[in-house]
Amino acid sequence: MRRAYVFRLRPTARQHVALAQCLDAHRELYNAALQERRNAWSHNKTRIYYRDQSAQLSEIRAIRPDQAVWSFSSQQATLRRLSKAFDGFFRRVKRGDKPGYPRFKGKARFDSVEWPKDGDGARWLPETKRVYLQGVGQVKVHLHRQVQGRVKTIQIKRQGRRWMLVLSCDEVPTNPLPTTGGQAGIDVGVVTYATLSDGTEVANPRWARQEAARLEAAQQRLQRTKRGSNNRVARRETVAARHRKIANRRKDFHHKQARELVARYDLLAVEDLKISNMLRRATPKPDPNNPGQLLPNGARAKSGLNRSISDAGWGQFVSILRAKAEDAGRTWIEVDPRHTSDGCECCGHAAPENRVSQAEFVCQRCGHRAPADEHAARNILRAGLALHTATAA
Repeated sequence: MRRAYVFRLRPTARQHVALAQCLDAHRELYNAALQERRNAWSHNKTRIYYRDQSAQLSEIRAIRPDQAVWSFSSQQATLRRLSKAFDGFFRRVKRGDKPGYPRFKGKARFDSVEWPKDGDGARWLPETKRVYLQGVGQVKVHLHRQVQGRVKTIQIKRQGRRWMLVLSCDEVPTNPLPTTGGQAGIDVGVVTYATLSDGTEVANPRWARQEAARLEAAQQRLQRTKRGSNNRVARRETVAARHRKIANRRKDFHHKQARELVARYDLLAVEDLKISNMLRRATPKPDPNNPGQLLPNGARAKSGLNRSISDAGWGQFVSILRAKAEDAGRTWIEVDPRHTSDGCECCGHAAPENRVSQAEFVCQRCGHRAPADEHAARNILRAGLALHTATAA
């Protein structure tokens, strides 16, 4: 299986400057390649592809010594990054979604460089706990855990004033856990973070709400600073640090809960949620009696719900849980979420009216009553077991 390891780099003062120069050079290459594509389309209605721009790298490195310092492979990876951005743009246009044309990257929006192969411009040196990067040298790594498997790609990432190393490894051995015989369906939510089919509930920490006052104060101090001043740079870093703290606390919670679930249950069933669809804005409702006016559509409540869903980070939690389940040799099942919340586990009747409130389920046909989230979790488990049986057969 594949796994990514993240470590903190401990660069010297000279290496810190070199790492920043490496990011800037690759960001300049990305923006120049984007400008070339824009010009080609606006002037001649022609498309430029990755292969066309990659063929120009040798010439660019010959006339730009500052670009020749860095690895050829990392520059190719930067051009592939732009190509993937355009692929995503055309894919969204074809689907009819919001296009999201690729944008130029400022310093705050370009924070990583990747070397696609260990040994080509970058090399992992586990014996000395260092990583060699062309143009930077050997940088010390804070190795807090053992790296397993074969290192495939190497990436550096800037987080505020810190530098992180990301090693993507293939052929990582699994670590099977002893069987427990337990099975669980998991229903994620906002009021309660997760409810299991056996009635276990996991409280929602609401990290953004906990840090809201401190974050708002930091943002207000930032707004009062003068643009371009050193004080503004420092205040901006403070705001970014607050956001990183929230993200780190959320991720730590996800890892701990996932590890506990994987240790307790042999089979885990979750809903295959399309979270991006759940985060869409409320659709405006025109008033037929007053042209140009809109009817109330619950936009404020929907906006609050969207913030709560984003703060919960369901997508990240499910990804972490799936990775840990696969590593531990557990059975992982994703089920269709339709009618898991409003379908009766006794008679099968499914209707929105069955959810009489956020917390209670009452079947309008047979009268079955149950806590809504626990009932949904049992439906998820039942659907997961049926799917597992059908797949095994």
